[in-house]
Amino acid sequence: MPTQHTTKRPPLGTPGKRAINLSLSSDVLLAAKQLDINISKVCDQHLRLVVQREQERQWRENHADFIRAYNSTIAAEGLPLDEWKSF
Repeated sequence: MPTQHTTKRPPLGTPGKRAINLSLSSDVLLAAKQLDINISKVCDQHLRLVVQREQERQWRENHADFIRAYNSTIAAEGLPLDEWKSF
């Protein structure tokens, strides 16, 4: 019976690394290699930052109406329990 070769991929959200194809400018790639820069690590770190910023932007966009309404309420009525604060 022939053996089957399957590539098992971890479910999305599972920590770990996967090999991918990536196209980079050849001059930057050469300079990074000459400087002994870990290209995979740098790409991963930067992509994490880009993803985080985009998630934050989308969260602000998705919750803009609520934030605007909350700020209007605070401006009109003040902070809850504000009359009892002792400082």
